Amino acid sequence: MADGMARHLWERYEPVHDLVYFAPEVRREVDALGMRGFWMGYFALRAAPLGAVPPSVVTSCFYVFHPARVTRALPDAWAYATPADVLAARQDALNAAMTNLFGPDAVGSAEFAEAADLAWEAAAVADTTGRVLAAANQALERPDRPTARLWQGLTTLREHRGDSHVAVLVSRGLGPVEAMVLKAAAGESDGALLRETRKWETSDWEAAGTRLRERGLLAADGSLTAAGAAARAEVEALTDAAAEGPWTALGTERTARLAELLEPLARMVESSGLLPSGNPVGLTRGSHRVGR
Repeated sequence: MADGMARHLWERYEPVHDLVYFAPEVRREVDALGMRGFWMGYFALRAAPLGAVPPSVVTSCFYVFHPARVTRALPDAWAYATPADVLAARQDALNAAMTNLFGPDAVGSAEFAEAADLAWEAAAVADTTGRVLAAANQALERPDRPTARLWQGLTTLREHRGDSHVAVLVSRGLGPVEAMVLKAAAGESDGALLRETRKWETSDWEAAGTRLRERGLLAADGSLTAAGAAARAEVEALTDAAAEGPWTALGTERTARLAELLEPLARMVESSGLLPSGNPVGLTRGSHRVGR
């Protein structure tokens, strides 16, 4: 783990977490709740630990979405199902998704239960000060099923890292659109997909590019300058550093064991074709260092 435990683990738990966005079992479950379309389900599933908070709170926490994208989904979603209903549904959906993808023998194995317990322990000791999404997920009860326990533990850790990332972006004066333009310029995601799915206008994207060029972070052709590459690397390094706490508490040996247990699961998600090419997370097969 020469590059740090937080980065090493993120590359392995992010694909497993991402099942909540792309697994068909999840879509069927939220459709059964009455949710209208992908985005209503997305915001309900991810925001449910916060309770039925106003859209402005979700916009702030999620950071990169245009407020209009959020207000098209919330608070309307809560007219179809309560946050508690959604939390129960996402546990059932992830149990089905993991069982179908990894196989009943795998999810029923001692190794899977070990991974679930390690992930839950790391999530339980994460410092959620100033990390709202992480705190909301950390406050949920410990699930009995290993599938739900693993996914929920990894999701708390994922949101812990995400909250840290937002704090770094704010501290560096990188707003939602600037952050996405830099991400796309670094080759981590497709820029058009980021802009369209997060519901920003082309004019918003172009204005962010202009601001980044004025700061010397983007070249005229939209590529990263040396200063832009350095700024992007600094954001990632600071994010990693802010996310180290749970792994320091868990210890190097047990963290390495969790990474070992997650590795085949991450590979199976990547190989499944469920993660679309150019997805906003930036994790598609071959785009990061799983298996390195």
